[in-house]
Amino acid sequence: FKQSIERVSEYLRDNGIEHGCFYGGLEQKDRERALIKFRNGTYRYLLATDLAARGIDVSEIDFILHYHLPLREEEFIHRNGRTARMHNDGTAYVLHWQDEVLPEFIDIETEEKLTEAHDLEPTGWSTLFLSGGRKDKISKGDIAGFLMKKGGLSKDQVGLIELKHDCAFVAVATSIARQTIGQLDNERIKKRKIRLKRI
Repeated sequence: FKQSIERVSEYLRDNGIEHGCFYGGLEQKDRERALIKFRNGTYRYLLATDLAARGIDVSEIDFILHYHLPLREEEFIHRNGRTARMHNDGTAYVLHWQDEVLPEFIDIETEEKLTEAHDLEPTGWSTLFLSGGRKDKISKGDIAGFLMKKGGLSKDQVGLIELKHDCAFVAVATSIARQTIGQLDNERIKKRKIRLKRI
């Protein structure tokens, strides 16, 4: 539920773990941006309620982690269906307390005790908002060219580009994100002056 998401999110934030949240109480813009940052690799983790998770459209999710166990088998199967899509591999993990009784429909293949936390490396990606989109006749190729030719970014420093009607979102290497904004904010793509900022 929403309250659980907020509690877990606060814990992860306090421990420096970048993540996104996805639930019905969020504004549409915030839900969309969380998904964009999850798809492009800025976020490695996305916290979602059962209801909201039905709206997650990401083709390559490596794993699902069940934090609160579902009450019905149908919900369990549906959650697991978020991973291993389109002929990809995926794994579902169930996090439970040592004495917690699992529902009959949950068949655990292997069990591992979690005793220590491991440091998590940042993803190395940041998401930039770009103030031009399809209505401005701007393409993904235009954006990639803008970043690489005018900004001097290498191919490896430019990640997924999502083009919207009136804006775009692009993943860039965190190490050059600030420099890129300083260099390219208010520059032009196809005669249109572009605003660039990190989200």
